[in-house]
Amino acid sequence: MEIKEQRDGDSLTIWISGRLDTNTAPEAETRINNALEGIKHLMLDLADLEYVSSAGLRTILCLHKTMEKREKGGLKIAHLKDEVKEIFEITGFTVFLNIV
Repeated sequence: MEIKEQRDGDSLTIWISGRLDTNTAPEAETRINNALEGIKHLMLDLADLEYVSSAGLRTILCLHKTMEKREKGGLKIAHLKDEVKEIFEITGFTVFLNIV
């Protein structure tokens, strides 16, 4: 897994590539949470995410809940590959996540 980030004022874009699974999700959650100070708008660009497990889904769910609590804040998910989008659909994540 590789994570890149770009901050623009109160917005943060995070690119995650590789696998977001039991081995990598804790590191991803820690790195992203450490970057969220002063952030109202979080974008996860998952164009290069090959696989997401239940541990990765939990990380995304926690980020969603964190961002929902921020005044005028939110989380957007961008550029899902078909395989990853199917996992989001099966688990019901497409119902409550803002996927663009």
